[in-house]
Amino acid sequence: MSPRLLISAAHKSSGKTMVTLGLCAALRARGLDLRPFKKGPDYIDPLWLSAAAGRVCRNLDFHTMGRAEIVSHFRRHGDGGDLALIEGNKGLYDGADPEGGDSSAALARVLRAPVVLVIDCAGITGGIAPLLLGYRRFDRAVRIEGVILNKVAGPRHEAKLRAAIRRHCGVPVLGAIMQSERMAIAERHLGLIPANELAGADARIEAIGAAIAAQVDLDAVLAVAAEAGAAPGRRPKAAAPVPAPFGRVAYPRDAAFAFYYPEDLDALAAEGLAPVPFDSLRESRLPPDIDGLFLGGGFPEAHMEALAANRPLLGDIRAKVAAGLPVHAECGGLMLLTRAIAWNGRRCEMVGALDAEAVMFERPQGHGNVILRETADAPWPQTGRRLVGHEFHHAGLVDIGPEARFAYDVVRGHGIDGRHDGLVHANVLAAFTHLRAVGPDPWPRRFAALIRRRRLSRPVAVRSPLIVTGGLSPCPHAIPSTPVKPFAPAR
Repeated sequence: MSPRLLISAAHKSSGKTMVTLGLCAALRARGLDLRPFKKGPDYIDPLWLSAAAGRVCRNLDFHTMGRAEIVSHFRRHGDGGDLALIEGNKGLYDGADPEGGDSSAALARVLRAPVVLVIDCAGITGGIAPLLLGYRRFDRAVRIEGVILNKVAGPRHEAKLRAAIRRHCGVPVLGAIMQSERMAIAERHLGLIPANELAGADARIEAIGAAIAAQVDLDAVLAVAAEAGAAPGRRPKAAAPVPAPFGRVAYPRDAAFAFYYPEDLDALAAEGLAPVPFDSLRESRLPPDIDGLFLGGGFPEAHMEALAANRPLLGDIRAKVAAGLPVHAECGGLMLLTRAIAWNGRRCEMVGALDAEAVMFERPQGHGNVILRETADAPWPQTGRRLVGHEFHHAGLVDIGPEARFAYDVVRGHGIDGRHDGLVHANVLAAFTHLRAVGPDPWPRRFAALIRRRRLSRPVAVRSPLIVTGGLSPCPHAIPSTPVKPFAPAR
């Protein structure tokens, strides 16, 4: 198996994403084949890591995957490269499980990966020694093989830190990164601005990579990864050949919608549904001859004026929903299908296929892991079992119509109203919860079953119907009638 390494930290916001991104960029510049991974549910960091590494970043998540599946997934996508680089989440020993079974440390144990700890050194000198000693001794099965000092104030600060570590800890210092605006990426309410939205993202990645290459001993980092030892589990069998597609599923991939797990798109293709990307901000119609629509997450509120101005596309989506097109929508996709989105004193009309409005609130309405129980109202075959996913949204739905039906009861999480998630209309299922095509019964399999059933009942392929645009205005400046506190972004 390829050399492997997990980048973690003592606590969140220590800079491990910037360090991991910079390592990917710097090592890629050397010509290495990087295989990036991200622990936990996340879309934004993987977008940056994918851009930096030149390969799709994959998620490893204890909530949606069992340990055997994590190992198999890691080996399937990590074997064969020069370095499998895993970014942890939160602090090394942080997690929802008080026993630590879902922490980054647990992932390092499962994957037998050595750990490099990124330490936020702002305001600390000699105190770094007991911190590192405690982290190394807390769990001897977790191999902390190096430390990268971050947010170092200057040469004197660096010298004090190195002296304390050398005297008390015996852990190699692999680099010291000075405080610099070059090591920052702009943020908003859900974290970093995604790479697909930020102008000059490639230049930012290049600058961060250059900063890491100048301040981190890359050869020492590679040496730590090479000492990972025997690989966990067995090398998985080669994936089954992708079947010839029997249908097409359109999905928006642009500045407004970019939150897609690669496993979801892979699973759709494995079910015989070719994923077809389109740009919801620039294209006036959905791709032709589609059999389904997958509306992923993203930031439609940040682009609501442009979306509202694209009246032909909104009308095309509304007409196809009315004609029975199967649609799976998550979070941002749910918001797009509502009557309107309201944010920061503005209200822009959307597709109008769902009888509700989306409003951005100041605080998150749902945040964390989700457990759902299926109801009998979903448009595709249900098993009545529990589903797992995650949510992170400042948006909530208001003015939901009285005839609303829901595909899920919420066992854990918030969903739409704290009790339900998954609005159902015609062949649409739209939820705040993000599912993922892992486990024994991934959602694309049942989505494909609905499409097959619909094709059997209607053997003629769906063609683009007449575009309906009546009643849509680009962006009327009105607040919904329901009293709400729209979310105002930090300036």
